[in-house]
Amino acid sequence: MDLVQIAQHADDLERAADFYTVLLGSEPLARFDPPGLVFFDLDGVRLLLDRAAPSSLVYLRVDNVHETLERLAGLADVVTPPHQIFTHENDTLGPAGHEEWQAFVRDTEGNTVGLVSFQRA
Repeated sequence: MDLVQIAQHADDLERAADFYTVLLGSEPLARFDPPGLVFFDLDGVRLLLDRAAPSSLVYLRVDNVHETLERLAGLADVVTPPHQIFTHENDTLGPAGHEEWQAFVRDTEGNTVGLVSFQRA
């Protein structure tokens, strides 16, 4: 079984598309309005911004949590600042020998987004 798509609520599609363009560093794949849908590619998994979707907590892997927050300055509220949550000794949940860092932001639509990066220990 493969993950195909994640939907995230967006009241204002343009505002949400602008936010995710900055966060992901890429433009949307497609827009359909009506009915109010914007799609991004997450390495083969579609991120759907949809007026009718419920809010969900999505965790996105980024190269560096601190740098991503700098890029999002003024676009997102920081809910939880960057913090190390774990050091991976094996590859079960992350790359062995790496610290896992997370931060949480609130996007322009009020959804919480987890940012995750792995830094060599």
